[in-house]
Amino acid sequence: MNTNLRTPIFAALAVFALAGAAVANAASVGQRAPDFSLSDLNGKAVKLSDFKGKHVVLEWHNPACPFVVKHYDSGNMQSLQNKYDAKDTVWLSINSTNPSHQDYMAADKLKGYIADKKAAPDNYMVDADGKVGQSYNAKTTPHMYIINPAGMLVYAGAIDDKRGSKQEEIKTAKNFVVAALDETRAGKPVTTASTTPYGCSVKYK
Repeated sequence: MNTNLRTPIFAALAVFALAGAAVANAASVGQRAPDFSLSDLNGKAVKLSDFKGKHVVLEWHNPACPFVVKHYDSGNMQSLQNKYDAKDTVWLSINSTNPSHQDYMAADKLKGYIADKKAAPDNYMVDADGKVGQSYNAKTTPHMYIINPAGMLVYAGAIDDKRGSKQEEIKTAKNFVVAALDETRAGKPVTTASTTPYGCSVKYK
């Protein structure tokens, strides 16, 4: 082998090995959800473990994604955030967009977006290095997760079964998040615990 080629080849293999390890260690339904700490839009650290004993919804978010637009311009996502704005339930929106990507929005712009859309997550957090998203194997925006009060991941996947970007699809959609939340909040097993997410790819580094 040409010794001049060894360094880039070995470097590439190392990157693939790390990526494989990240996927292998990613959160899995039925397992404990990985703890994390992220800054909210005011720079305050928010930890998943802060909400021990509560149901937690994780929503991966990118304002520029047409599938996110579908659920926010229709008011669908906000209605869910408000519906489950209860003492036992916390809604966390996470943005893992790479700061160098054209979809990236600074905190002030995200604050304006949230106000304009009347969004109501309990916290909106920035995951600029993508480590939290990768630990959950978040693939799309939106990609939804539900964690029960024991800290176990009980749902991961799509928000619903209508995989297009048209708002009118929402009316006839089966909402997996609603079904899973209602079941786990009632102390029941989640019937559909995993589905294939749809949307735009998360814009990782």
